[in-house]
Amino acid sequence: MHLSNITQFSPVLYLTGFPGLETIEQWIFIFFFLMYLVAISGNCFILIIIKTSPRLHKPMYYLLSFLAFTDLGLSVSTLPTTMGIFWFNSRDIYFGACQIQMLCIHSFSFMESSVLLVMSFDRFVAICHPLRYSVIITGQRVVRAGLVVILRGPVATVPIVLLLRTFPYCGSRVLSHSFCLHQEVIHLACTDTTFNNLYGLSLVVFTVMLDLVLIALSYGVILHTVARLASKEERLRAFQTCTSHLCAVLVFFVPMVGLSLVHRFGKHAPPAVHLLMANVYLFVPPMLNPIIYSIKTKEIRHAISNLLGLRKAGAESWS
Repeated sequence: MHLSNITQFSPVLYLTGFPGLETIEQWIFIFFFLMYLVAISGNCFILIIIKTSPRLHKPMYYLLSFLAFTDLGLSVSTLPTTMGIFWFNSRDIYFGACQIQMLCIHSFSFMESSVLLVMSFDRFVAICHPLRYSVIITGQRVVRAGLVVILRGPVATVPIVLLLRTFPYCGSRVLSHSFCLHQEVIHLACTDTTFNNLYGLSLVVFTVMLDLVLIALSYGVILHTVARLASKEERLRAFQTCTSHLCAVLVFFVPMVGLSLVHRFGKHAPPAVHLLMANVYLFVPPMLNPIIYSIKTKEIRHAISNLLGLRKAGAESWS
């Protein structure tokens, strides 16, 4: 390999839109624009609702505001490059900007996983220890948990992202997505990347996969507790308090696990599969979560109705 084909630092990478679908890119643009519009406006609306409704100033809704914040951050992280491709056909991105984007994407992903774990603990205490809920789950503890959640993602992700600058890059610098992901950029390096690969795998196992296992254990105990309730109405009422969170867990973790499996074991899968899984993982949860909580959570529905002036007697709507 000629030395001229290798650079210690690759200044520009090239993003890919939707290969083979250039003829319908206009429709794809409309679809993505609507997804961004729903995700950004929906999560901003949830934050405004919780901020302006005193009755929602409770630990459960503080956690929901953390979830809306991470969803908002995840959407904004991919917005510049994805919309830049559709609006301006701008497909090149400087390596530094690529690093910043992948840092934001992976950090907010880990943050969302952490938030869902804390929310599962909140539901566990509310159902399994209802009389001690107000003692265990306090506003101060929620704020502390939020600070840990906010710091966990960037602290874990910064080292692996910074190491990318130390690698030489050669050959193609074309990425297969409209945004930067670490597991894709690392494949462009023409040197031994064993440490990054092992660090990335360990990071996923000890953050996302561990969170998923702990969430599953929480729901195992919750289901056991609910099954012991006397009447069917009590069981249904108890489990209904978890449906919004359970939907959010499935919406986030199913695409993430699918994307990880495709990257690890689906190297020979068609590019469309990688493209589809990455887009579902990054775009669908931020769009669906505010819809799920607006439909499934009675207090949120009432607060939305009061804010929009659809209920004349706001106090009566909470009775």
